[in-house]
Amino acid sequence: MTLAFASFDVAAAKDAAAQPVAAVDLMPRGQEVSATVIELAGWVVAANDSQGYPFAVIDKAAAQILVFGGDGRLRGTAPGLFGSAVGDHTAPGIAGLALREIPGRDRTTPAGRFVGGFGPSIDAGRVLWVDYDSGVSMHPTATGVPKERRAERLASPSPDDNRITHGCINVSPEFYERIIRPTFERGGVFYILPDKARLAETFPEFAQSRATTQRNVGSRSRPARR
Repeated sequence: MTLAFASFDVAAAKDAAAQPVAAVDLMPRGQEVSATVIELAGWVVAANDSQGYPFAVIDKAAAQILVFGGDGRLRGTAPGLFGSAVGDHTAPGIAGLALREIPGRDRTTPAGRFVGGFGPSIDAGRVLWVDYDSGVSMHPTATGVPKERRAERLASPSPDDNRITHGCINVSPEFYERIIRPTFERGGVFYILPDKARLAETFPEFAQSRATTQRNVGSRSRPARR
């Protein structure tokens, strides 16, 4: 997959972020990355929003995960599995519930900007916490429930069957070991795009920067010669 970034006022940020080929590309063949994901990743680098830490931009609707190093360079892309419920909220007290106790409507992967890192868990050892407060982690697909067909869902070219978890984010064991674990060993920032919420509510600073850029481009437009 070739990933080209939209232009930004900060040319150096664009040069740092734009990489012709991902180090590890596990995306289904022919699957495109949305303009919003590209713009958000470029803004993170331009604004230094991750403060030099590695980061991931996660598109739930497309079931895509893009991972960047602290230098802004793309390290890998892969499909992911997400909460079975479409939504962006975190139910109060959900982190303290057993999986079987979480109502179906609350099995969401929350949207927003999260600072995460590896830490202990009660039942799964050391895990990569994306949002500790809501109990959302990123981990390799499990094979304990064959009927859920998680590996097959990851391999499917369509994102429509990638909503199956209780809220956590699943990736393939290969992507986890080659990209996720080494990249986020000392922590990082996770940007999860919303399902329903407005982008301006989820990432207000990005949305404001995006609107400013669009206004500036519009103010410089002029009639084309004929």
